[in-house]
Amino acid sequence: MYEALILSLPTRDSTMRMRVWRALKDCGCAVLRDGVYLLPKNGGDGAALEKLEKDIRAYGGFALRLDATPKMQAEQAPLQALFDRTAQYGELIEQIAAIKATLPRLGPKRGRTAVQRIEQAAQRLARIDFFPGQAREQATAALAELKMRYAELHSPTEPRASQRGLPRAKVADYQRRVWATRKSPWVDRLASAWLIKRFIDRDARFVWLERPSALPKKAVGFDFDGAEFTHVKNRVTFEVLLIAFALENDSALQSIAKAVHFLDAGGVPVPDARAVETMLKGAKEKARNDDALLAEAMRTLDLLYSGYRTAAS
Repeated sequence: MYEALILSLPTRDSTMRMRVWRALKDCGCAVLRDGVYLLPKNGGDGAALEKLEKDIRAYGGFALRLDATPKMQAEQAPLQALFDRTAQYGELIEQIAAIKATLPRLGPKRGRTAVQRIEQAAQRLARIDFFPGQAREQATAALAELKMRYAELHSPTEPRASQRGLPRAKVADYQRRVWATRKSPWVDRLASAWLIKRFIDRDARFVWLERPSALPKKAVGFDFDGAEFTHVKNRVTFEVLLIAFALENDSALQSIAKAVHFLDAGGVPVPDARAVETMLKGAKEKARNDDALLAEAMRTLDLLYSGYRTAAS
């Protein structure tokens, strides 16, 4: 399942050492220890390791490729963890967000160059992401939104990237409504209810369902299978509501969305997420029922939003 490369390089040849280091990085090798590198056989570039082995020997170094398939299933997880690209995807998403914010100032030519460069960086990372997960999906979605934003600014007549499944709604059509979701709400449902109450329907009333089939007539369902607003592709309900009601350009709401996404679906870690989770756990312990829980969560999320707004100003 894995291939190991054991090597030792002549200390006198710094050029060769740098060349080998770059080659190992480019093909996505993990470091087991100094001089011992690992690459998955499935998806990894075995040809690159073979070439590197020959080059090292040609320069007077030692190199040996070995089969490194673990004998026990329990050994799989620690080895796979060596190839975790979550932190790299987090950096990529931050770079995408920075480019998206500057697109209006860059103009069409410089903007296109910036988009192309970050797309190439995403492709390079994807090539060495041997065990893709939620973080890669988040980066893919962020890149798609960046390209769509560029098209909106500089190619308004071109067809936009498909967002099939993402609802679009008018705030005016959702006033003084009953909103319904599953009982015992947690992060995504609590944050979504807060978003609804603060930014969409200030007179909203909430119903907590024993089962989705108990949805009241004319109520707006959210965060359950078949609901009007729920998960779409890799987006959680909070993120879907942001897009549906054109709130995605609010940087404070986007910061909250990142924390909600991480706590609900995993992916790129968010520094504030665990603190938010701890505060909501405290609210849940204190609340007697779901209405009281939402009231406590509203105060927490109000403070969080205010803090992000202040930091952004």
